[in-house]
Parts: sequence; C-alpha cells; structure tokens
Amino acid sequence: MSADPFRPFETNLDRDTALSLLQEATAGADDGELFLERKRSEMLTFDDGRVKNASFDASEGFGLRAVKGETAGYAHSTTIDEHALKRAVSTARLAVGDGGGKMADAPAGTNKKLYSDEDPMLQATFPAKIDVLREIDAFARGLDKRVVQVSVALGASHQEVLILRPDGALVTDTRPMSRLNVSVIVEENGRRESGMAGGGGRAGLIGLIARDHWETATREALRIALVNLEAEAAPAGVMDVVLGPGWPGILLHEAIGHGLEGDFNRKGTSAFAGLMGQQIAAKGVTVLDDGTIPDRRGSITVDDEGTPSAKNTLIEDGVLVGYMQDRQNARLMGVAPTGNGRRESYAHAPMPRMTNTYMLSGDADPASLVADLKDGIYAVGFGGGQVDITNGKFVFSCTEAYRVKDGIVGAPVKGATLIGDGATALKQIQGIGNDMALDPGIGNCGKAGQWVPVGVGQPSLMIGGLTVGGAAA
Repeated sequence: MSADPFRPFETNLDRDTALSLLQEATAGADDGELFLERKRSEMLTFDDGRVKNASFDASEGFGLRAVKGETAGYAHSTTIDEHALKRAVSTARLAVGDGGGKMADAPAGTNKKLYSDEDPMLQATFPAKIDVLREIDAFARGLDKRVVQVSVALGASHQEVLILRPDGALVTDTRPMSRLNVSVIVEENGRRESGMAGGGGRAGLIGLIARDHWETATREALRIALVNLEAEAAPAGVMDVVLGPGWPGILLHEAIGHGLEGDFNRKGTSAFAGLMGQQIAAKGVTVLDDGTIPDRRGSITVDDEGTPSAKNTLIEDGVLVGYMQDRQNARLMGVAPTGNGRRESYAHAPMPRMTNTYMLSGDADPASLVADLKDGIYAVGFGGGQVDITNGKFVFSCTEAYRVKDGIVGAPVKGATLIGDGATALKQIQGIGNDMALDPGIGNCGKAGQWVPVGVGQPSLMIGGLTVGGAAA
C-alpha cells in the first residue's frame, strides 16, 4: 500500500460540506458526481547507452459534474478545498438551469477487486531500476553485432479515485499500472530497421523487471528488427489478408469498437447507428468488451462514474446486440449503463470508452487459414492507424507482415498498409482461428482529446478483399 493513502475528506475537505455542495450543484439535474483523484507516475528511459529521461509526476484535483438531458456542466480544479468546490458549483449548475430533472439511480455496488492496491513505484529503488535498464541494453547489444541502438522505457503509475454521488454514496478505487518497452535498431549494409516488444498491466513492476521477462521481450524486439531487415517492398492491390492473434486486434478496436460506443450511436454518427439486432458481421463473429479481466491494462473495477465494470457482448454470431454506455448516454437511449464511462483524469468529463475489446475464437486451425491464402498478406504486427467513425474507414500500417502465395509464407514485406472500412471488413471475415489471444498490455486509446489505457485481442482471422497499400505490384 501507499505510505500515505489519498484521504481528501480527512485532509482537504469536510465530507458533509462536499456532499451539500454536490447536492446544490445537481438539484433538479438528471445525474452528477464529484470525482476526486490523486495520481503519481514515474517514467525512466535508457537510450543509446545512457539515462535519457527520468521523470516523476504527481497531480491531484477534483471534477464536478451536473447533467441535465443532453447537456453536462463540468468544472475542475487542482485545489481540493471548499472555496474551489463552491466556484465549481456555479459553473456546473449552468447545465441544470431551472431543473426539472429526475436523479438517476445510483450505480449498483460491487465488492470485487481486479488488481492490487499496491503502488508499483515502491517495489524497486531508483538505482535498482536503472541497473535493470543497463542490463537490458547490454544484453540486447550482446545478442547480435548488428544491433546499433537500444531504447528501454520503464513506467509505472498509481491512481487513487473517490466518486461521491448526490445520495451520499462513495465509491473508491486504487489503480496500479506498469509497463516495460524494449526497442532495438539493427544495421546491415547501410540499411537500418527497428523492432519493439514489451507490455504490462495493472500489476507491479516485479514481474516486468524479472530477468526472464525482459530477456524474452528483448529477444522478441530483436527478432522483429531482423525480420524487417530482410523485408521486401510490400505489394499493392486488393487481396485477402490473414491477421495474426493478439495485438492485431487493434484493427478491431479502431475500425469497429469506436463505432459501437453509445454516444456515436445516440447521435447517429456511427456507421453502426440504427442497426441493433441486425446482422452486421459474418456468422461466427462474436465481439466482447470486458473490463473485468484481472490485472489487464484495460480493466477497471469500477468505471469513472462508479459503475462496476462488466463483460459486455457487442456482436453475437454476427448480430449487433449491444453498445458500450456511460450513464448519460444509457439514460438517453433507455438502456442500462455498461461500466464504460471513462475519463483521462479529474480534468475531463466521462464518456463511453472501451476497456478490453476482443473477438472470441472460432474453430479453424490458424495454419489452415494461411494455407488457404492463395495470394495475399499475413500480418502479425501493427503500428499506428486512423479511422473515420462516421463511415468506419481505416488505414493501418503493418510492423511485421509476410507475402503469401499458394499457402506458402514467403518473404517479409515492408511498408504494407491495410485499407478498408469496419462494416465491410466484418462481413468479409472468411475464417476465425481457435487461438484467441490478448495483447501484451501496450494499448492506449484516444478520443476527443482524452487518452485511456485499453486492451485488445482476437484470434487469427482471414479477411477477404482488403486493399493493401505498398509499392507497385
């Protein structure tokens, strides 16, 4: 546990006074809460044989929200005291006006806990962390003489939140996070390529800085870099694609997941708006958003409105059966909240966001999917991507991909991008592997200027007719 737990109602603000001011802010509103947060984070970067960056950040504050219909009044402050809260009340009440709303029922309680309260930053001393980074650098350089640069990043954070509701209920959560990334650059005959590996989750640093873990991550980063060193220019054209399991689920997250968030569908701006109960994907496609997986990066015991996280089915056997909801959009759409109300920090209002979004396994042997690929690409690693929520069109760059002809995996290809739209890609899934895997814990998701940690996953997939961008065929 942290040596000094976050107790704002004992040190900064009288709880009864805070509740009275919250009730004043939300009188005549449909919903609202007082969200208090303290977060501490540390990031160490070892690059090119030296410590490049060592930072420690600490922040705390509150956000006060009052919701009436489609309007939300939100005020936040880095100062937690009665004076700041009184000022926030006047701002939040602008959304309520003359009132007339009916306060929504409070979230159901939960006694589950998906991760430890322990502060991961306290699990190793600063010198010990630096020693590990040096060891990783030396190990990577000793693996192959072609290694010319190594970058290692070690990060951890500890977030404590309290959510006070107008009925006096108080929900608390303490959220750890840690991550280790290793990046390797290799050079041969004047050509340089890179590879990266790593991961983490809502757990301590001990497992990440254990030698067996970082050796595995370092070898994987080097493997990817060496694969890319042999890569040929990617072909271009419309072709079938097999996606590997795990991290390639980022395509599912971006191209489909955002389109299944409640706010986009309530406003009719999603490509999936108005399609509830309809077949939107190939038979066999079942997609979940599950915030209840212990220790996963995207998991949350409760969301940032106090609603317990849940295992929500979005698509079942190809049929659209659910959206991800926060409290406001759920109320306006006449459905129940799903535990997806998330915010980056106390300075941001909550909105519907994904947690861990993944597709369930099918029954196909992954090797048979590749064997059935007559002329296409086998993509097992992805980098950045872009998506247009209104039409689901996406562009993703591959970090590890191979040319396949007549079922034979050939040379790795460089510069491949996958282009398509989520609604069409869902219907063009031709095979679903039996090897569903979650990503190693590296996902971040951006929406409306807010970033939150997420998880993704999928089995191997055969998708027909995607546009592959690359060099001329």
